[in-house]
Order: sequence, then structure tokens, then C-alpha cells
Amino acid sequence: MPYGYHGRILRVDLSKGNTKVEEPPDLFYRTYLGGWGFIAYYLLTELKPGIDPLGPDNKLIIASGALSGYPIGGASRYAIGAKSPVTGSFGASEVGGHIQVELKRAGYDAIVIEGRSKKPVYLWITESGVEIRDAAHLWGKTTGEVQELIRAETDPKTRVAQIGPGGENLVHYANIMHDLTDAAGRAGLGAVMGSKKLRAIAVRGKGQAPEMADRERFKSAGKWLADNFATLAEAFHKWGTGANMTGYNETGNLPTHNWQAGTFPGADDMSGKAIEQTIRVKMDGCYACPIRCKKVVKVGEPYNVDPIYGGPEYETTCAVGTDCGVGDMSAVSKASALCNALGIDTISTGATIAWAMECFEKGLLTTKDTGGIELRFGNAEAMLKMVEMIANREGLGDLLAEGTLRASKKVGGDSKEWAIQVKGQELPMHDPRSKHAIGLGYAVSPTGADHCHNIHDILFVTEGPSLDRFKPFGDYEPISITGLAPEKIHLTLNQILWHTMLNSACCCMFVPYYAEHMVDLIGGITGWNTSADELLAWGERGWNMARAFNAREGFTAADDTLPKRLSSPPFWGPAAAGPISQEEIEKAKRTYYGMLNWDLETGTPTRGALERLRI
Repeated sequence: MPYGYHGRILRVDLSKGNTKVEEPPDLFYRTYLGGWGFIAYYLLTELKPGIDPLGPDNKLIIASGALSGYPIGGASRYAIGAKSPVTGSFGASEVGGHIQVELKRAGYDAIVIEGRSKKPVYLWITESGVEIRDAAHLWGKTTGEVQELIRAETDPKTRVAQIGPGGENLVHYANIMHDLTDAAGRAGLGAVMGSKKLRAIAVRGKGQAPEMADRERFKSAGKWLADNFATLAEAFHKWGTGANMTGYNETGNLPTHNWQAGTFPGADDMSGKAIEQTIRVKMDGCYACPIRCKKVVKVGEPYNVDPIYGGPEYETTCAVGTDCGVGDMSAVSKASALCNALGIDTISTGATIAWAMECFEKGLLTTKDTGGIELRFGNAEAMLKMVEMIANREGLGDLLAEGTLRASKKVGGDSKEWAIQVKGQELPMHDPRSKHAIGLGYAVSPTGADHCHNIHDILFVTEGPSLDRFKPFGDYEPISITGLAPEKIHLTLNQILWHTMLNSACCCMFVPYYAEHMVDLIGGITGWNTSADELLAWGERGWNMARAFNAREGFTAADDTLPKRLSSPPFWGPAAAGPISQEEIEKAKRTYYGMLNWDLETGTPTRGALERLRI
């Protein structure tokens, strides 16, 4: 067994009510690394084509990586995956916090959950074994209530991964909350967990993480981070995400009124810097990470935001804020807390409400549909009410719980053109009209639109650490935020593969490691004689497997596209780059396919590409 892993995969069959442990060979770990790679392996090899994402045949994979749970910044992560009910495609989400440490200390590298329980249950995992416990008394409660009850039943230091009422009610974009503040938020994995009647996974590990091969090599990367994080990750450390709302506003990168604009009045008062001066009570962080990038806020009347649910980051601030025309950070913070308490993704929740607001203002929805609510942009009370209605599938919330693509098919008219999504997943809050390469990344992503395994053009327009990080993979020059020239597409591809590798190693993208640091971290833990080339190979293998899974589910190049709205200028306000045309995306994605040795017409990995990667 290689260093860094236990060599133990926990299998949980909820239909039969039993568990077992499998011990994969050493080559399994070296080939797939962990996280995204493990998820892709199990979904591609064990799921039959065409299964219902919310049926018992789907599998929920919780996978740590080589770095998970070790005492260094960025290593407190794992990945969760399944066939997504949002897209019907490969689904994966990564999350930080503390439960990963407990899982490693309990003696498991991953959990494969299959089948469906007849009644609500939760898993209780320790180094002594696994119990499937009754959860009838937990069903219907908020995440805060459930965490308190589980800790009272188990151990005060238990870490809890759980769904909320949103997952119980199969909201398509329900998430899985960890310690109330850390969300595996995309792909609807909370709905998959809810469909299995699995309310929570509680872990308390008192054992030891696997031994490292070379502790001194590992510590050298940790020393580099300790010496440099305050400079290289200064904004994240001081304010979390959204520190530069003013700059985003000036360049038209703040989705506003369902992406009809990219600028929002009062954006300065919604920034991480403004939050520090108003409602923030502290910054928090993941296990062993010095960056501590997470806001915690407290708000009194009229919203009463409990700090146990953290605080709104950039994506949330835009999704339930600017995209819905709401500038009151107290209301935005309340929406953030509600989403965390009820277990629904803030991005898709806000984006779906914004779509409904546009439908209301243009007459496709009326007060008869909304139950009397004036669902207009800027109506904070209406936005907050819709969050609760979605999680509980009440009234119009039952339709909105399906997401914008499915809802638009029922509402009809032009509403599908207002559904800002890719493959059914709502776009994160970064506008391709102000940075074109991220648009290509949205279009080709196997999970639907995602910003976390993507490029952000603005980071590469000048010389600096972001560009330097990719010098081992190409002699890159600064790029423009406009256009999609071949050299920019190559940089985009390598950035995507880099992030897929990080999601397999289970390392946070906010921690500014270079290739040599990742080589030392992974090599120091495992003892492998790895290299920068192998880092990208891990990413490329995971990326190709996800794409192969999608091809088997019927996805083609026709699904790699962007919403029509983004091919036109915003209706008002600035756009630094301007619209990104459908023709530009079509041309760029063929170049991108060619770089990966994929079929140019279908966008499917060729046999040669798969065999080269030993898939």
C-alpha cells in the first residue's frame, strides 16, 4: 500500500442495510489519485447508461485525495460525485472544512454509497466501524438543528455532512452542507443523497492519518506557504471572495437582473471590504489553513442572521443579490443563511429566482402563479420568500426547484432564452462578456457551467504569479481578456487540467502552490517519483473520464454551448470585452477538442486519447 492512503474504500448498500470494506491495488491510487479521479472511475465503470439520477441505481461517491487531511493549507478537502440530477451528466463538487480529517483518521480513503433506504437514516463512522442509524427524528429539520442533535447522540466533536429540507424534497440543485458553512454546492448532489433517504454522514476519527513517505519534503512546501501566503493570497486572507466588487462593476462582471446587465448601483457597499466594516464578526477557515478566507456575519432585525451559517461569498452576493436586483447585504446574508440551513445551492437558487423575476416582469408569470407575491427585481422580501418556497417545494417554488432549463420548458414563450445555463446548470457569477475564455470553459465543462475548474482571464493579462505557475507547461505570454486565439485556448486547457488535478489531489485552488510545490507535497506524502507532467496527466485522465461518461449518456458537441443572451451586449452598463458570439465558441471549441485529441465533430474522446491515458 502506498504511503498517504489507507487502502480502504467503504461500501454502503442502503437497500440491504449493510457495509463492507474493499482494498484496491496500489496502481488504483497512482492512476486516479483521489477526489475527482475516484468519482470518474466509479461512475464510468459501475453505473449503467441512462439510469435515473434520483433512482436507487445512482451512486454517491465521497472521495478524499492524496493531500486530504494532512496539516497544510489547502489540504482539508474532498470531492463528492454522482450522476447529476441537474444535468443528467457527470456531477462533482469539492468542499473544504474539517470532516476530511476525521474520515482519514477513521481509516477510509473514500465512501461509495449505493441503493436506497426504505426509511430515513444517517451514517455514524468511526475508526471502530460504521453504523446505519435511524434518522426519522432528523427529517424535516434545518441543518443547524440536525448537527446539534447528531453531536448530542455521538460526540461533541463529530463532523457532519448532511442535506437539509431541500435535499429531502429533491430540489434538483440541493447541496450537501458540512459543519453548516461549507457546501458541496453544485450538481444537485444533495438531491441524490435525499433520494437515498440518507439525511447525514457523521464522522469522528480518533486514529491516525496514513504515514508520509518523506515528512521533510512535505514540510518544505508548508514552509513556503507560511512564508508567502500573506502576499500571494492577501485579498482572500483579509476579505475572502468579493473584495474587488468595484473593479468587477467597472468592467461589467456583476450579473444583474438575470444577466441583462453587468453593473449594479451600490456594488461598493456589497464588497468583502464593505462587509468587514459592517456586519462581519470574524474570518474563519479550514483545517490547518493559514489563509482563513471565510466570512462570518451577524445581522439583527429585521433579518436575524445567525453566524453559525457563516456569511455570503462573492457567488452568493451576486446570485441572490445583484442578479435579483437586491443590494441590501442584510437581506443577501439572510438568503445565504437560509440556503445553508435548508441545504440548497446559492448560485442556482439566486439565478433561478432572477429568471422568475424576469418572467414576472415580462408577463409570463403573474401573481396568480406566485401566490400574490410581486416577484420583481429589487424586492428583497420576495427573494427571501422564494428561497423558502423552493426548499419546501411550495407553490411556485415547486417549479423553480427544477432549475431554469426545466422550468422554462413549462413556462414557455421566450423564457428559455432567459435561462442562463449550460447543460441545465446555472452559470456562476462571472460574465463571459467580460472575460471570453471562461465562456469557453463553461461551454465545454462536463458538469455544466462551473467556475472552479476553469480559467479566469483577468489573472493572466499581465506577468505575475498566475502566469508563472503555468510556465512549466508552456512558454506563455500575457493574454487579452478578449478573443480566443489558439495560444489562449491552450492556456485555458492547461488551467482546466490543473484544476482537475487539484480536485483529484483534493487541494484548494485558493492556495497559491506552484507545480514544484504540488510535486513535493504529493511526492512527500506518497513516496512517488512524480513530476509536473504527471500532475497534468492526472487532470487530463479525470477530465477525459468525465467526458467519456457524458458521451455514454448521449451528450455531444451540440451541448457545448452558451446561452444566447451572452452573444449580445448587456442591455445597459459597461462590458469590457463585449459579447461572445456563438461562432467564436464554435470555432474555439474545435481547436480545444483537437488539443485533447477528441473527435472534432462530436467532442468525444477518441480511443487513442483514452488509451494514451490508460483509461
